[in-house]
Amino acid sequence: MTPEPGAEIEAITNEHLGRRLRELRLRSGMSLRALARELGISPSAVSQIELGTMRPSVSRLIAFVSAIGVPLAAVFDTAEAPDTDPVGPSAPPGFAIRRSWEVAPIRLSGGITFRRLSPAPSPDVEFFESTYPPNSISNAHGHFLKHEGYEVGTVTRGELTIDFESEVVTLAEGDSITFPCSRPHIIGNRSETDTAVATWLIVNH
Repeated sequence: MTPEPGAEIEAITNEHLGRRLRELRLRSGMSLRALARELGISPSAVSQIELGTMRPSVSRLIAFVSAIGVPLAAVFDTAEAPDTDPVGPSAPPGFAIRRSWEVAPIRLSGGITFRRLSPAPSPDVEFFESTYPPNSISNAHGHFLKHEGYEVGTVTRGELTIDFESEVVTLAEGDSITFPCSRPHIIGNRSETDTAVATWLIVNH
């Protein structure tokens, strides 16, 4: 059943996310144990993520896809979904459209959600919206994240805090930031009551 335009689509289930991550790992040729070593966690923890019994944090998810060499956007695609022309047979060439109700968000640990904004695959560029509920953080273990590329982010609601190793930056609604993803960072919402929303452009080259 197709959701009505404007309706809020349910987030991808843990089990669905786990199956997709396992599929991507197998496709990459990396073993579960090799991935566990790369992530610095136990094989059991990787297995729990792939079975959907453990919900990864933002940092763990990004580290997972980085280790197997796929873009974060690949997590939103499913093997069950048929391959389609992103433009469509009757649409003029040169653009693609995806309606707001057509891609389910991913809910991660702490209730943080990621929603893909790119309407079609874009080489070397990923475009997302993240929603951070009160008192949520990108890595509950407090470990700094670093990965390939660089990020451009704009807060569209609430306030986000980005911890770097040597300084802390607070972004209010309308504020923007750009930084190399190789700079270790943790993103969080320190508000006790307000949800924070931001859009992120990740450029891989």
